[in-house]
Amino acid sequence: MSKFWSPFVKALVPYVPGEQPKIERLIKLNTNENPYGPSPKAIAAMQAQINDDLRLYPDPNCDQLKHAVADYYSVGPQYVFVGNGSDEVLAHAFHGLFQHDKPLLFPDISYSFYPVYCGLYGIEQKPVALDDDFQICVADYQQPNGGIIFPNPNAPTGCLLELDKIEQVLQANPDSVVLVDEAYIDFGGESAISLVKKYDNLLVTQTLSKSRSLAGLRVGIAVGHPDLIEGLERIKNSFNSYPLDRAAIAGAAAAFADADYFHSTRNKVIASREWVIEALIALGFEVLPSAANFVFARHSERDGAELAAELREQGVLVRHFKQPRIDQFLRISIGTEEQNQALIDALQRCI
Repeated sequence: MSKFWSPFVKALVPYVPGEQPKIERLIKLNTNENPYGPSPKAIAAMQAQINDDLRLYPDPNCDQLKHAVADYYSVGPQYVFVGNGSDEVLAHAFHGLFQHDKPLLFPDISYSFYPVYCGLYGIEQKPVALDDDFQICVADYQQPNGGIIFPNPNAPTGCLLELDKIEQVLQANPDSVVLVDEAYIDFGGESAISLVKKYDNLLVTQTLSKSRSLAGLRVGIAVGHPDLIEGLERIKNSFNSYPLDRAAIAGAAAAFADADYFHSTRNKVIASREWVIEALIALGFEVLPSAANFVFARHSERDGAELAAELREQGVLVRHFKQPRIDQFLRISIGTEEQNQALIDALQRCI
């Protein structure tokens, strides 16, 4: 702690990302990255941008990418916002769309960046407990609030909230922004983007890090009513007018255009997830229903932290959380068939 830090910085509790190991031999199943590479068309589009034009600033409006997203989801480009990863998009939403006179509601077991942003932007928070099955109970979100946010599927549980229940939350909170964080929606659910023309208080965020294999590119999007998008643009242009570089804009647009590759790799991950779930159950694990590219599982006879440590010793990295109620669970990203088999083989030696 430095004497030059402000009291505000001293009070912050930063987000802790998953381990990014420097050891090559580890099988990395801890940060929900896609095991398959990006679309070859996306790579080609990015490579084409590596030329003398890099001396020029990129398009501050990212129109090429906005139109690609708009075409994919059948909305107008005025419904689309893009940023440097979905975390930046979320940050702008916290800063510009959630109110400070009432608490922000979000699940008590959820993406751990939410309370961090509340601290960063001085927003009162009120975590809402998941039920005994780790599901969101929509009736609990019918209370005074300055906004609502939840991942769908939820993280780290992987559980999905159906569209009709999302509509119940929207209808019960017409004067609050409801943000649905869809980082994992492509692996098992229907996007709430289909509702943005019906509800002016709905904002949906997504990332290209998961289903489009571009975690290293840092591209996130939001889709919502143009008034909400304008608010995000005002924040962006007061913070960083050029959030995406030329290669990122071109690569992300090409990734959205390459539907065949997207469906192929997504379907591989979904099939592998079901195989992993069956294998874990056969080893005595309880596995929550997952619509994501990871599973959340606990063993009735083994401590979660000890099991994660033993797996690491065998070269398999998974994510363990110390949070109450979930401290016996492991979050396991879905890998390639070979990586998934290595995980199960390692677990068989541990149990």
